[in-house]
Amino acid sequence: MKKIAIIAFLLAVSVAAGRAQESRQDISLSGMALVKPFIASSSDVQIHSNTPYGALLSYRFMLTPSNALEANYGITYENSFHYLVSHPYNYYVLARTQEISGAFVHSFNFKKFNPFLEAGGGTFIFLPIQNSGTTTKDTMQQMQMGAIYGAGLAYEVSPSFDIRGEFRGIITKVPTFGVSEFSTNRWYKTIAVPTVGLAYHF
Repeated sequence: MKKIAIIAFLLAVSVAAGRAQESRQDISLSGMALVKPFIASSSDVQIHSNTPYGALLSYRFMLTPSNALEANYGITYENSFHYLVSHPYNYYVLARTQEISGAFVHSFNFKKFNPFLEAGGGTFIFLPIQNSGTTTKDTMQQMQMGAIYGAGLAYEVSPSFDIRGEFRGIITKVPTFGVSEFSTNRWYKTIAVPTVGLAYHF
């Protein structure tokens, strides 16, 4: 009886030690680009945007070997919005775009290749930059709620690091920066956000 108890205890310790050595968290830093579609509304407002570049910081906590919760913070710089209001009135707004979001991530494990899917929601902050790139001084910071989704692939370089690439989508309302003339009552249904970066597991 004592031998069985000792064996059971040793097995429990081994399992606990094995779980302690598993990487259940990771943090990644990626470069990203925001590719926004052209938007036109029934109120004669047209919006064009450049493709700004920025960074995305992500933290994942593994609930199981295949499922995780993810928190994200992203920022881009010099995102130029061009509003064409009742032609020929043109307005330019230079802004920083920030993302604070959370998502559920499901991974598929194939040795060193780990494709994954994710979906969630978040807040998107559009912060105008008051310099020569902004041609109207009436703009103000605006926050919009929205959703994120994506698919990607992680390649394991070592037990601690992987290279991660992803194509993300964002759904959020088109910003007006508090200017009623910029209103379109439209949504960005697909903002393409390709990202490539490095993740560290711990």
